[in-house]
Amino acid sequence: MTGTGVATVRGCRLSYRRAGTSGPPIVLCHGAGVDDASISWRHAIDALAETHRVYAPDWPGYGESTGDVTHTTESYVDVLEGFVETIPGEVVSLAGISMGGGVALGYALEHPDRVDRLALVDSYGLGEKLPSALSWKLQSQVPGMTEFGKFAAGVTPGTARLVLDNLVADAGELPEPFVEDVRTKLREPGSMQAFTAFQRNELAFDGRVETNYVDDLESLSVPTLLVHGKEDPLVPPEWSVRAADRIPNATLEIVDDCGHWAPRERPEAFNERLMRWLSETRAELRDSAEAYPKAGIPGVTRTGE
Repeated sequence: MTGTGVATVRGCRLSYRRAGTSGPPIVLCHGAGVDDASISWRHAIDALAETHRVYAPDWPGYGESTGDVTHTTESYVDVLEGFVETIPGEVVSLAGISMGGGVALGYALEHPDRVDRLALVDSYGLGEKLPSALSWKLQSQVPGMTEFGKFAAGVTPGTARLVLDNLVADAGELPEPFVEDVRTKLREPGSMQAFTAFQRNELAFDGRVETNYVDDLESLSVPTLLVHGKEDPLVPPEWSVRAADRIPNATLEIVDDCGHWAPRERPEAFNERLMRWLSETRAELRDSAEAYPKAGIPGVTRTGE
């Protein structure tokens, strides 16, 4: 059964979804823009609850969470650190999508002793330049433009699909519940303010990003799964391919007929791959304490290419 909770972290009031009564803890980090924990992780939360204690927080300014923070990856890493401290146990697994992937990665690099496994989904933070950043950046610079745009986009299912067409492989094939989740978020007053601030802080007009962990990946000591939609129009799949080559213990999954939102575009395929990987790595860690050494021979497994 899925429930909700509230945690006070770094002066913020964080709302989160909670599911599962036994098993190791896993924290799910949602992305920026038209998102919160319920949108990106709606299907994954229930699936993971069969084997894990699941925690899916909303970042400050998203969902029901509030708090005065500087909307940057660095600030969110600090918020995540505080949230993880509220979870019983010494270590957690982390999964993050898009911006949330960059945050999860930043936390794992800073606190490898608190993370036993890391899953990055169409992740931010794995490259220096986003090809499609200009249109988002321009919109964030015009007062009121973001609010007007999101209102217009949420008027009908058709207009919502037009927005999603910039993020997914085929907006016309998206199931109605997904589209309605996005419409609901678009109609919420102020629901894009945190994203607008994040764009101003993190994105340059030429597409360069403030957060880029590429040079740190070889030092990442955590077993890592990289999942990327083959047709992601926002974050280049090549980012995850390169990251898989650099991270010492990496598994790469390329999802066909999928864009930037794998947990919602292809929920069954995504959940199956994530849960299989979690199960396999748990078994390997149980069988041998040296299965994933802090520094070892790089090993990359690719499937679905």
